[in-house]
Amino acid sequence: MANEHINEVIQREYAPGFITNIESDTLPPGLSESVIRIISAKKEEPEWLLEWRLAAYQKWLEMTPPDWAQVTHPKIDHNAISYFSAPKSMADKP
Repeated sequence: MANEHINEVIQREYAPGFITNIESDTLPPGLSESVIRIISAKKEEPEWLLEWRLAAYQKWLEMTPPDWAQVTHPKIDHNAISYFSAPKSMADKP
């Protein structure tokens, strides 16, 4: 009974309809070397930091998820995630 009520409540639309519409500069979903380079350029990072991020990305590509925890959850689709989004500045407004 309590679980049914909880499920009913969490599946309802948010009645007040709270939405914050902010124009943003968002990259398409997916992670690659080019995405890392774009993010680094947008953040005006030094070259050494870009190289560090690219090296970390290469190591991450070789990693496999741990299986020691015996946890079951859906596989993460890392290419369905956008890795950069920032609000557009007031200077970008017409």
